[in-house]
Amino acid sequence: MNETLAFILEWVIKGAVLIAILLTGFAYTTYFERRFLARIQIRVGPNRAGPFGLLQPVADGIKLIFKEEVEPAEAYRFAFLLAPVMTMVPAVVIMAVIPWGDKVVMFGREIALAVTDLNVGVLYLLSIASISVYGIVLAGWSSNNKYAMMGGIRSTAQMISYELALGLSFVPPILLAGSLSMSEIIQGQQSSAWYIVYAPLAAIVCFIALLAEVNRAPFDMVEAEQELVAGYVTEYSGMKFALFFMGEYIKMAAVSAIFATMFLGGFDGPGVDTYAWLGPIYLFLKIFGLLGLMIWIRATLPRLRYDRLMAFGWKVLIPIALLNVFITAALIVGLGI
Repeated sequence: MNETLAFILEWVIKGAVLIAILLTGFAYTTYFERRFLARIQIRVGPNRAGPFGLLQPVADGIKLIFKEEVEPAEAYRFAFLLAPVMTMVPAVVIMAVIPWGDKVVMFGREIALAVTDLNVGVLYLLSIASISVYGIVLAGWSSNNKYAMMGGIRSTAQMISYELALGLSFVPPILLAGSLSMSEIIQGQQSSAWYIVYAPLAAIVCFIALLAEVNRAPFDMVEAEQELVAGYVTEYSGMKFALFFMGEYIKMAAVSAIFATMFLGGFDGPGVDTYAWLGPIYLFLKIFGLLGLMIWIRATLPRLRYDRLMAFGWKVLIPIALLNVFITAALIVGLGI
């Protein structure tokens, strides 16, 4: 019984720590984006609230907490309130299967640096990643606003086209590792080379599909302010608005962690076998680099026209991802990788 209680307590503590890290990380990802975009565009960026503007996320949070929340008179209230929660929660729980390091001994117990290690971790990632689109669709429909509704419909169509390419891009790492477990995929890369070396095409397709998955530029057609005012968030304000963007930025970190785990060795790096505490540092640095790349892409590429965005998903990414599956399978059989 004591062992069961210790396990439950460990699970609760790890979950609480992960949520705290993600919520803090979300706030400072917005700061990082604003400063990095300002540097690229030769601007200053936030620099008033605190030294170097470091308290700007705190100021934004206080503003949104006290900002008046307006609900459309004709909105479907229950769905209108539920939509932000359905967008934010999947972004948090998707991180539960990401290993942050090897097992460590603390308080006389061997503790895994992950909330849980599912033997079907990749399926868990794909299933949870798809749920947040329901929040966007509900937000568009429940607002009873034609612009918001169009944003929700676009999100559905975009998710279907890029989700297929994303699923296919996960197949090469699964074949190479011979497992759906995230920890075993990392172990496979520790014993050979990172899978971006064996399947670079899959890594490129995966990264593009993940950008579309989180509706980041140039795939931000669900907002498209020139056409749809602000898309699915048109009628949201205050903390409801904040929850949507909390979900977006947390999911940016989550998909970066997924990409790093599948193709960049996860927490693998020099000295990890000797010093287990280096694992979380290496994974954080990889996530930080991928977030910087996402922000750089936003600052560089214009938004695609919607029909071209859909055609790119169905006619380019999916065939390339399928071809890459066959190439990887042939290499494994032919070379015995």
